[in-house]
Amino acid sequence: MKRISIVVFLAVVTAGVLFAGGKKDAVKTQGAAGGDTSLAYILDRQKLILGLDDSFPPMGFRNENNEIVGYDVDLAKEAARRIGVELVLQPIDWNAKEQELNTKEIDCIWNGFTITDERKKVITYSPPYLENAQVIVVKAGSPVRTLADLTGKIIGLQAGSSSVDALEDAAELKASVKEVIEYKDYLTALMDLDVGGADGILIDLVVANDNIKRSGKNFRILEETLAAEQFGIGFRKGEDALMNKVWETLLEMAKDGTVARISTQWLGADISLIGK
Repeated sequence: MKRISIVVFLAVVTAGVLFAGGKKDAVKTQGAAGGDTSLAYILDRQKLILGLDDSFPPMGFRNENNEIVGYDVDLAKEAARRIGVELVLQPIDWNAKEQELNTKEIDCIWNGFTITDERKKVITYSPPYLENAQVIVVKAGSPVRTLADLTGKIIGLQAGSSSVDALEDAAELKASVKEVIEYKDYLTALMDLDVGGADGILIDLVVANDNIKRSGKNFRILEETLAAEQFGIGFRKGEDALMNKVWETLLEMAKDGTVARISTQWLGADISLIGK
């Protein structure tokens, strides 16, 4: 009887210890799950998947060898190398970029991604790294010289881009034009401009400058701009650990001159905001 009591007692104590330990482990696991594990997730997987529009020069686009290259691509490649992970470039439908991010098909949006108050509600942004503006591109011989000259004209822009927001904010301009055409990407929009399918294209200034220089097309940019903007890197909402690591790495790259070199190569001058 005494032997049985001791055995039962030990069994109860052991079960209690196991239960307490299990409960402690469960609490620990819940605590880890409830924290920001975004950086650990990337480091454990050893890769950073970057979502981009691969027809958005000079930020990210395909060269003559079908390789994805560009300003943002070079910044991201060097940042990923220093963090110690592989960079994976994932072309996406720009109109579904937030969905791609939230379903973890990609880890960040780094492709001339304009910071807006509306996007900040669902995106964790890095600090701005480049200035930009929304401008109108027309053919060199066009009679359009000012925004007012677009009255009754057809303008185009990229679906899901900040150009859409800029036009919404310019209510008077939007009401004055005959039609607004949304294109999948800016290269298609500019080709349509060239053949007369549109009278003007609302586009990012850095993209417009690069296209005119690279293509040699007889385009010009109106002096009036619609909106001043800034580019940032977008991460899933609340993923500050990953964002901070990427930004700290970019600051290191600015300090040692890497950012200046990449900016000069792609943009013609060091106009980056990183570390300034």
